[in-house]
Amino acid sequence: MSPPDPQDSGIPHLNRAHLHVLQILWNADRPLKPAEIEERFEWPIENATLRSVLRVLVERGELQRGKSGKAFVYQPKRQKIHALSDLLAGLSKVFSSGSRVGLLAQLLQEDSLTPEEVRELSEIAQHYGASDKPKNEKKHPNKS
Repeated sequence: MSPPDPQDSGIPHLNRAHLHVLQILWNADRPLKPAEIEERFEWPIENATLRSVLRVLVERGELQRGKSGKAFVYQPKRQKIHALSDLLAGLSKVFSSGSRVGLLAQLLQEDSLTPEEVRELSEIAQHYGASDKPKNEKKHPNKS
């Protein structure tokens, strides 16, 4: 059996700067200008580099670019949870024949979890399994 083609995996080709821009924009309450994004960066980034990152994210369909006065502003095209869901689907396709449960089982087997973390995961699983709410309305039992 040949390994899946990375182009078909659903895993986006995003580097650290791409992911950080998305994180900044997901946390913003409005579309941001490049200068506003640069101000929120956790490390120094050249203006030309940031503009290149923004261009790539627009071309890949991750961001929308619009106008606010004379300036361009950027915002994510999709919510963070949808990007995470797509990423998990791609990872599960590569690592566990498409099974998200299989992917989580592998992570649990490979990672050393504390008894407290195992208890918390169990509570989360019980909460979601007992919930009558639609999938997109569920919240972590320990979070508001």
